[in-house]
Amino acid sequence: LTHLGLGTGLPPSMALATGDQDLPGVLVSGLEGQYGICEEHAGDLQKCFNLITMQEFLENKTQLGPKTQAVYVWGGRPAVSQELRSPPCLKIVAGVGAGPDHLDPGLVASFSVKAANTPHAVSNPTADLGMALLLAAARRVGESWKVNSHHLAISPHTENFSTDWMARAFEMEILYHSRKRGSRATYCERLDDLLQRSDFVMLAVSLTPQARGLIGRRELSGMEPTAILSTSAAVRLLVGQDALVEALQTGVIKAAVLDVTYPEPLPRDHPLELKNVTLTPHIGSATHQARRQTMENLVESILASLNGLPIPNEVLFK
Repeated sequence: LTHLGLGTGLPPSMALATGDQDLPGVLVSGLEGQYGICEEHAGDLQKCFNLITMQEFLENKTQLGPKTQAVYVWGGRPAVSQELRSPPCLKIVAGVGAGPDHLDPGLVASFSVKAANTPHAVSNPTADLGMALLLAAARRVGESWKVNSHHLAISPHTENFSTDWMARAFEMEILYHSRKRGSRATYCERLDDLLQRSDFVMLAVSLTPQARGLIGRRELSGMEPTAILSTSAAVRLLVGQDALVEALQTGVIKAAVLDVTYPEPLPRDHPLELKNVTLTPHIGSATHQARRQTMENLVESILASLNGLPIPNEVLFK
């Protein structure tokens, strides 16, 4: 694939497997528009695959079904559904993200096909945003916006600025809880201990079946009333959103900064629209570098599967 400009470092034999014959058919949501694949990637993808849009597939299953060997899931689309049972040559469903949830593990497993995701491509930018959200909470950026800090700064009616904007910022002791114990911070054997001792709680957890419902009413009630929850991960499944709203409304915790909500986007007047909540529109992986690496990882996994080679980011359903 290096000669195609993707720079994935795949073995030449893998590139040649698709270079001198018909390109393998890969099902995508669309080639343009809000719910299509990333348009700047389309040209590179078409060098490797015959891209079949979901609309084309549904309109002509008889002809296109046997040609469809992989599904390229971008932005949660095309949705993995029973409609995909028909492709007799389907070998792999490859989708963006770190957790297996967006691939519908039960359904994909029932197809008896392989699955892959892109955990490494999205980890760094998601962590970046997590830190940005934590800092926004620490410095109360969201709150200052909601009282229109620009207007406050220039208004002739402003007599003085509030002194109640201060936070500890970087002068923090770092605590962590994980299955693997390291040595760069203070380890907490139990999640409850970490929650009880933390002023800021950042969730950096892959959405595995074990992580679902990680933070609920019990965990929130064990946090300090001054605590702030920060997450750029799948809050709708890691954190009980109803429990979080209740905790924020009643002062169980002080605030939350979130990149993911349920549903997306939130409808007007949703209970999560609170003064002590700062939201961003699911942009944890929204960097050009991350999106490029994501595409290359998906291509690598699909070609590996089609050529009978080990899949670099295979998802193994238990």
